[in-house]
Amino acid sequence: MPTSPDSLPLPVVDGEPPLPRFLQIEPVGQCNLRCRMCAIQFRADGPPHGPPAFIDEAIFQRLIEQFGAIGELQLQGLGEPMMHPRFFEMVSFAAERGIRVSTNTNLTLLTPARARSCVTSGLSSIHVSIDGASAATYEFIRPGARFAKVLRNLHRLMDARQSLKSVTPHVRIVMVLMQRNLDELSDIVTLAATYGVTEMFVQHLCHDFTEGTLPVNYAPMRTFIDTETLEHQDKARIDARFTQARETAQRLGVNLRLPRMGTEPARNEDGPRCEWPWKGAYVSYKGEAMPCCMVSTPDRMQFGNMAQRGVEPIWHNELYRSFRTALASDSPPDICRGCAVYRRRF
Repeated sequence: MPTSPDSLPLPVVDGEPPLPRFLQIEPVGQCNLRCRMCAIQFRADGPPHGPPAFIDEAIFQRLIEQFGAIGELQLQGLGEPMMHPRFFEMVSFAAERGIRVSTNTNLTLLTPARARSCVTSGLSSIHVSIDGASAATYEFIRPGARFAKVLRNLHRLMDARQSLKSVTPHVRIVMVLMQRNLDELSDIVTLAATYGVTEMFVQHLCHDFTEGTLPVNYAPMRTFIDTETLEHQDKARIDARFTQARETAQRLGVNLRLPRMGTEPARNEDGPRCEWPWKGAYVSYKGEAMPCCMVSTPDRMQFGNMAQRGVEPIWHNELYRSFRTALASDSPPDICRGCAVYRRRF
């Protein structure tokens, strides 16, 4: 789930931001699913075009050490984190250094052993992607997944946490909202409560992919997003579904976060639209520094390879500086204009 480093504020010193305390590292650049709203299917590196797209564990450790005083690590990216054979070892490496570690997963690869490792590795929170309350809706949005298996694995995860008498990892259901699943919003809240999950995060489709430099292979996903976005849909229908979901969440004790619709006041309206390039870093499985998780793949934009050249030289290079300057201006980079975070609708 795309997120923000706002919870870890840092000052800008003499116009140059210090290394951030919020870090997102992509452990895996491939996935076992082909979700219709995800750019993983258009990625030029990794399978089927190249070797397995897993971060080298030694590179991961060096990145953690070079960033230094990290407060929060999101060990996730475009791919499915649990495909990495050393995923839980990386969680433990960071957690043992006092870093709060979270991840996002489609939960299709959870085994009983992995469910226990979610608890024993030191993982602080896990965000489970569920975009439908019925098999038909969920499996259309996430080709390659089986709804019944995901629900079985969700039960397995919650049971492992209970059997080990642990309050962590905190479990949150994340839903990407679109025309296809809007009518199931309230039912997914009910599903969360049924499995003992007390938090649900609902977001819009993250990006409209309208920048002029968009790689041509993204065209099918752009068409899907144009078809499924709620940006120009009937407000009365959306309001009714949101009201129903809020009432269900209140009745069942689920902490529900809904995205902002176009007519609602913007979050943080007086503040900066995006603080990612100052307060947070995103690093691909190859070590490429990208502006944020919303950029998806390094062929859209990157600032250089931190694994090869080091963290600080890239964080302070001219590409990063120019991007920050443009983002803080009235003429942001094209890649940011269609972003739900920049538009304050995420």
